[in-house]
Amino acid sequence: MLPHIKNGRTDASYKRTTVPLKQLLIWANRQLARTDEDATKEFKIATCNMIEDALHYCRQYRGFAFIDNDDSKTGTLGYYSRVYFG
Repeated sequence: MLPHIKNGRTDASYKRTTVPLKQLLIWANRQLARTDEDATKEFKIATCNMIEDALHYCRQYRGFAFIDNDDSKTGTLGYYSRVYFG
């Protein structure tokens, strides 16, 4: 259940907040650079989808670069290890 909904009713004390796009971009790039066992291909795909959607929505998409060009074959973990520009 969403944190602002209790027992199916809205909580009047819940305040809507926003995250600056630059902060979201920094977070996403940090996640995409991870190499630990929890940074799976699926995790990185989801992160790529999220940041690309946010950047396109705000008209701030400026492309991306692979972290390692030698490990960027389509569909591999290296393909999703990238840095976005915004």
